Amino acid sequence: METRKYIVNNHQRIDNFLAQMLNQTRTQVANFIKNGFVSVDGKKSLKPGLKLKPQQTVFVSIPQAQKTTPLEVNFDVEIIYEDEHLLVINKPSGVIVHPAPSVKEATLVDWLKKRGISLSTISGEERHGIVHRLDKGTSGVMVVAKTNQAHTKLSAQLEDKSMGRYYLAVITPPFKEITTVEKPIARNPKNRLKMGIVSGGKEAKTAFLPLVLSKDEKTQLIACKLFTGRTHQIRVHLESLSRHIIGDEVYGAKISKISSEQILLHAYIIYFVHPVTKEKMSFKVKYDEVFEKYISKKFDMEIVDEKISPDYISSSFGSFI
Repeated sequence: METRKYIVNNHQRIDNFLAQMLNQTRTQVANFIKNGFVSVDGKKSLKPGLKLKPQQTVFVSIPQAQKTTPLEVNFDVEIIYEDEHLLVINKPSGVIVHPAPSVKEATLVDWLKKRGISLSTISGEERHGIVHRLDKGTSGVMVVAKTNQAHTKLSAQLEDKSMGRYYLAVITPPFKEITTVEKPIARNPKNRLKMGIVSGGKEAKTAFLPLVLSKDEKTQLIACKLFTGRTHQIRVHLESLSRHIIGDEVYGAKISKISSEQILLHAYIIYFVHPVTKEKMSFKVKYDEVFEKYISKKFDMEIVDEKISPDYISSSFGSFI
């Protein structure tokens, strides 16, 4: 374990101080502090809001990755792009991203280990190479950091909104016009398995763009733009508008008898600036066979192909937001 020493020059919060010293986001620094990797004048500090004084000494222990034995992997993942700094992939629906004590099946991290792909160890756990997450049932594009430098810079882009993501979903009932929801999200106090709109929760903002009505006008293909990345954000914000995604058995499924083999939510486009080369990058990932089979049956595909153009989606959101 590497230990770094810093001397404080002026009055400031410890999370702000270390964010500057370590060139990391305040969220990452807060995790370091809460996990016991930081001490001030020899005393462990667990509060990100601790006020520092000039001439105090701050020690930071940089942990090594916690190695775990990968489980047997019975799925494959399409690699869209790879270099020495990062990896862009197409996560299949049904694959869990992060290992956890309650997870008994192979995860995306297990697949990465099997492929010999090294991950950022920014918070002492290999899973933190994954810059952002997707729910188990959600398919689509993800970016994975292979170095701590890439992870830090990509995470900063998530916070300052220079990294962006567009999703496709099939919902019911349809929207009449583009709609933005800006409501706080936290664990649902009445159902711990769900998230919900909760006063005092984390700020969250999503915009929904109607694309194509189904032939029977009961469902609709929409695009979703995330401005924040809260757990189940799209699903929670749709539920707050009395709408739900086809195939979603958790949020609002009781309002419709329309079903699907899986939740029809797909991370379609991601854009960001390469953390090292500074090149602007954008990747589009086509939805899977289940998603395609459903919309091919219910929608006019000629209209769908026109409306899911990245240029159409980005310009439509851009003119509104």
